[in-house]
Amino acid sequence: MEIRVLEKSEIKKASDLVWKVFLEFDSPDYTKEGVDEFYNSVINNREYLESLTFYGAVENDEILGVIATKNGGNHIALFYVLGKCHGKKIGRKLFETAISNSPTSSLTVNASPFGVPIYEHFGFKKQKEEQFEKGLRFTPMKIIR
Repeated sequence: MEIRVLEKSEIKKASDLVWKVFLEFDSPDYTKEGVDEFYNSVINNREYLESLTFYGAVENDEILGVIATKNGGNHIALFYVLGKCHGKKIGRKLFETAISNSPTSSLTVNASPFGVPIYEHFGFKKQKEEQFEKGLRFTPMKIIR
């Protein structure tokens, strides 16, 4: 398995993975409005997706997980690993790649309810209590290296 920057031609495969994992692990914590908002503002928003830097965990041409950053690498926009790959350190390798490519000593994320414990495990601290916006639930978090 290799961790690498994904090509623009791979963004569709990456967004398909994000949607699949979102539906499995995140959507149970969201209202229909939140699921629709995530789909429309992220998955079905090509301009937004192309504005991100995607790193992928790739094995035999299959994307097993992705982490995508924005704001020049200072903010994690998407972080999803296939369920069959949970517990295999793929998320850790993706996270380490993102943080090593961040131009500053800190990294922020708006963590989903499912993601909060994962980010805490990586050393992120909550900056505010859980927020609600357009049906989406997230907790602003930050890590300082």
